[in-house]
Amino acid sequence: MIALGYDDLRQHTDVLRLRSGESLTVRFVEPRDAEALQNYFRSLSVRSRYNRFLGAMRELPQTELGHFIHPGEDDRFSVIALMTIDGFETIVGEARYGFEPDTASFEVGLSVDDRWQGLGIGSTLLKNLECRAAAFGAEHVFGDTLRSNAAMLGVARKSGFAFGPTPNDWKLVRFEKHTGVAPQDIPCASWRLAAASRQLATASLAG
Repeated sequence: MIALGYDDLRQHTDVLRLRSGESLTVRFVEPRDAEALQNYFRSLSVRSRYNRFLGAMRELPQTELGHFIHPGEDDRFSVIALMTIDGFETIVGEARYGFEPDTASFEVGLSVDDRWQGLGIGSTLLKNLECRAAAFGAEHVFGDTLRSNAAMLGVARKSGFAFGPTPNDWKLVRFEKHTGVAPQDIPCASWRLAAASRQLATASLAG
């Protein structure tokens, strides 16, 4: 398990710019976000929830919600994407990811609130996940989605991902992208620094 305190996690809050010029804040989920995150999932359309969880689900079961709000548990992390709407900070998207050191692979899954789709939030969030993957030292990023999930397939295609079959499940398609980026070339500043810190820590342990 990757042990990180919430102060450490807050250092990796990213403020991104959408093509409209609006700001999108991406930060790790914390226990205080439990109710807001659950309300976010409840507010999604039936189709969007089905696409996100690959099956019918009205809300996150409490055990699954517990996993979402405790970053680093089982080496998996959840982030929320926030915008200021009518003066209130509002969750407009979320993502969950995990790094597999043995295969240098980085698995992702994400969703965007139906009301805010079409603004580039999905592609902006996916690009941020690629930076996080590179900071972990991942060599490729992948995700599995329903063949009928045109929105996710469109975002992945525009982001340069290739497509192939998901092993042992004909209903799904896998989107995948090579991410062999040197730490100094990571486009996101906060994750470029995180990668440099990881390199120093690794070198210190080896020495």
